[in-house]
Parts: sequence; structure tokens; C-alpha cells
Amino acid sequence: MQKRSFGTTKDGKEVFLFSLENKNGVKVEVTNFGANLVNVFVPGKDGKVEDVVLGFDDVAGYEVNPSFFGAVIAPSANRIGGASFELNDETYTLKKNNGENNLHSDEELGAHKRVWDVTENEDSVTFTLKNADGELGFPGNKEFKVTYSLDDENGLKIAYEASSDKDTIINPTNHSYFNLKGHKEGTIEDHKITLLASNYTPADEASIPYGDIVSVEGTPMDLRQELVIGEKIDSDFDQLNFAVGYDHNWVTDNCNGEVRKIAIVKAPGDVRVMEVYTDLPGVQFYAGNFIDPQTGKDGASYAKRSGLCLETQCYPDSIHKPNFPSVVYGPTKAYKSTTIYKFV
Repeated sequence: MQKRSFGTTKDGKEVFLFSLENKNGVKVEVTNFGANLVNVFVPGKDGKVEDVVLGFDDVAGYEVNPSFFGAVIAPSANRIGGASFELNDETYTLKKNNGENNLHSDEELGAHKRVWDVTENEDSVTFTLKNADGELGFPGNKEFKVTYSLDDENGLKIAYEASSDKDTIINPTNHSYFNLKGHKEGTIEDHKITLLASNYTPADEASIPYGDIVSVEGTPMDLRQELVIGEKIDSDFDQLNFAVGYDHNWVTDNCNGEVRKIAIVKAPGDVRVMEVYTDLPGVQFYAGNFIDPQTGKDGASYAKRSGLCLETQCYPDSIHKPNFPSVVYGPTKAYKSTTIYKFV
């Protein structure tokens, strides 16, 4: 574990970058500003080490961060239809920041733009954040914990814990964008992807699921067999037309509460390969269709499809869909989940 300054926020708080490195030369760096994942350096089969996540050089970039690079999203990832919900006969109103809907809780005041408390361990770092009852519109005094660790099998583990003194919505995720060629190396359309998911949740033009769980069979959403992302991403298919490409929730196979493999991504020539493991029921595969042109780390130019996200989570708008897994947690039910990004 190493620690260095990552700059000073607009309101004068110094924040830090924490580094984890294993015996294989994989190095992960995270910051207590937003618990954001900043850098992931991975050696390739060509002998070159590349940083494979999009991001910024200092905290000033993350204070803007319109695409949520590296972000821990909390209390609730993805979309909530109508930016409101009912729970225990009470109606709660959220910020409308995605048309008439709520996206990622709050783009300016959410967890990814807060300074978290830090506990440094020998081989991991834990970030802790508290949200007051009613903050961002969500009920309950809540505490979130996110622990990053790196093992010698090149597994970057993100462990989430959360508790609340009232029933509330808890559905966090990590919104990192990966480009396994290197974060400066252009589009991810030449990457190959496999999603171990036989079903997905079709959504309307605002990306709110209809509530159906539908087979991927016979559609461009079938990624069970390895596929080059660019091969079908622009297919004339209503779901892809709505989202300008892949930006959907897949229902991961064999969800039984245990951590299991749900995805594989490969750079061209298999120079770097990433496997994704989780105990969660869903994953949002987002191909970066709406990344606005911007300057990132090392002066890199980021644009449409410069990186892809595999956001492990519960399904979008689950609070309004009784047949979706519940996202309600509270005094008698704490939240806990694990996701691993493993470089093989």
C-alpha cells in the first residue's frame, strides 16, 4: 500500500491516491474522492504495461467527470423511472437528471463526488461514506463501505457493504470504463466479449425496462458465444437503436448468491484478457456510446466507445418491477456484494 496526494477539491480538501501492486506487476490506484477507480496498470502478452481504465490525472477532473469514469455509484445505480418511488406507503422524490427519470442517484452530489473516510490495510483500502436520512431523496441514515483489494492472481476485488436504519433503495456499482488495449488507444469496438447471460431486460427509448425478462436467443443481444463488439453493435434492432448500441441490463446465468464468472473481454490478439465475477443478478454492459469528446489522463482524447463498462448490479428500475430482484434494504437486511475484475 502506498499513498500520495491527488490534489485539492474546490472546497479546499486534500484527497489522496492509494496504490495496490502485486507480484505480477499489476497495479491499481484508487482515490478517496468518490472511492473512484483511477488507474489499472496491466502487463500484456506483448510485454507492455498499459493503464486499461479511462480517467483523469487529478481530482479536478473527477469533480467534473460527466461520464462517471471510475465512479462508485450510490445509493442507487442506473435508472429509476419517474424519479420517484413508493416505499412503506411513503412517496420519495429524486432528482430528474435523465429526462423524466433519475440516473445514478445524483450526478453532482452522489457518492462519486464525495470525500470518503479511509481505512488503510496492508493489502487493501476501505472507503466509508454516510448519507443522512432524506439525502438525495432516499430514506434512512445510511453507511456505505467499499473495499478494494488486489490478489496475486490479478483479481481486483471490489467488496460493497451498506446499512440503513430505514427501508431504502441500495443498489451500488462501479462505473469504470475499460479499454484493454490501453486507455489512450481509441475504440473498444475491436474487443471480443462473452456475456454468460441467457436473458436480458428490454427497455424503452428512455432506457427504463418494460419489466420483461426476455431470451437473447436469435437477437444481437446474444453474447453467450464470443463476439467482436463492433460486429453487431449497430444492428438495426430496436433495443440497439434506442440506446445507440449496447447499453442494457443482462440477467446473469446461475445466480445463486455465490460469486461466479459472468463475462470475458479480450483485446485484439488477446494481448489482455479480463474476466468478471460477481454474486449479483445483473450486469449493465455499456459500450460508451455517449462519451462526449474530452481530454483524459496523459492528454488522451476520449470519445464515443473509447471504453466499455460492465456494471454489476441489480436490474434498473427494480423498485417499480415486482418481478425483478428486490433492491430494498433496511434495519433487518444489510447489503453486501462482491465483484472481481480479473486479468488473465
